[in-house]
Amino acid sequence: MTVAPHFQFLNGSLHAERVPLADLAREYGTPLYVYSRQALHDAWEAYRTAARDRDVLVCYGMKANSNLAVLNEFKKLGSGFDIVSGGELARVLAIGGDPSRIVFSGVGKQAWEMKNALEAGVKCFNVESEAELLRLSQVAHAMGKVAPVSLRVNPDVDAQTHPYISTGLKENKFGIAIETALAVYQRAAALPGLEIVGVDCHIGSQITEVSPYIDALGKLIALIEELAGAGIHLKHLDLGGGIGIRYTDETLLSPTTLLDKVFQELDRHGLGHLQIVLEPGRSLVGNAGVLLTTVEYLKHSEAKNFAIVDAAMNDLIRPTLYDAWHSVKPVNPRERNAGTPSYDIVGPICESGDWLARNRKLALQQGDLLAIMSAGAYAFTMASQYNTRPRAAEVMVDGGQAHVVRPRETLESLFSAETTLP
Repeated sequence: MTVAPHFQFLNGSLHAERVPLADLAREYGTPLYVYSRQALHDAWEAYRTAARDRDVLVCYGMKANSNLAVLNEFKKLGSGFDIVSGGELARVLAIGGDPSRIVFSGVGKQAWEMKNALEAGVKCFNVESEAELLRLSQVAHAMGKVAPVSLRVNPDVDAQTHPYISTGLKENKFGIAIETALAVYQRAAALPGLEIVGVDCHIGSQITEVSPYIDALGKLIALIEELAGAGIHLKHLDLGGGIGIRYTDETLLSPTTLLDKVFQELDRHGLGHLQIVLEPGRSLVGNAGVLLTTVEYLKHSEAKNFAIVDAAMNDLIRPTLYDAWHSVKPVNPRERNAGTPSYDIVGPICESGDWLARNRKLALQQGDLLAIMSAGAYAFTMASQYNTRPRAAEVMVDGGQAHVVRPRETLESLFSAETTLP
């Protein structure tokens, strides 16, 4: 099992940068999300280095982790933002993000979301259907504004990832079939209130090979050349996000490997003038966070051993939703031997699907503290209050300091807005 470089054992105890995780658990309680500020910066630097001197706009896919402190770090580093809702737009504006560096994705944009984005002045709408194109034209025209548009095309490329996070196949709900894209672009060009500025493609998430990207790029280049022949000239090419992270022993795809191939292909076709837009999410934040949890009980039976912890599927739903693997590290590990049992790490929620890890060989005692690794992406943003459980606090570590960037919810706050009938 790997440990993310910003979460290392020092003097036998797991730390976030220079802060002992055990200290954070004592001070703030568990479950607890802990993020490393330096990990965010280092992940961003990999993209900055890969861009070299080319025109590349990295728009953080903020659905992975939308805490304002996380967004603010990326804003200061020069990031744009990939949003999928009016709520995410409001978060970017709340931290003073530049609207001209926002791309608005998503299949179900409502009229009010379009209006807010037009008023803010976003860089581009990634349009995913003809019906959406018509609505955006109507909204923009009624406001006396021009909406910059990029069509998200579906290249029918298999990203070789989990079916729930694959987005580039014909059977997926996302995008416009590439075979019909020319006709839809021509329709967009004739509609009022729209300006065509780019083409967008996003084939999936947790991708560890470059070949699916290059397969998609080849189809996009053919489309761009076809559009140029029809008098439609683009300013940018958006390749989406999807670069994977290491949960276990995955061989990773680096931003440099991807962009070097992209630059090579574009230059070969005389398209080096196009701005490249990327929408990384998981690869920027996934390994920058852990979820701390305390072992409440150990339960041994003939069929299974269970470590019942205070975190649950409402804190980290990825294992039960995607059958996802997250490494589990005891914060103060005990020595293992041939007789050390294997445990399923499960939570207190009344669902059999409430598990965080299965069949992990761990030397445990009641009260031990565990770190669920790689919890910086799609953990808190997918968290819920199921079973009336307050969502956990979020803490960001900066060197030897820890900052609460979202306090733990109180029980009273969970139902403070509810009313009963007279």
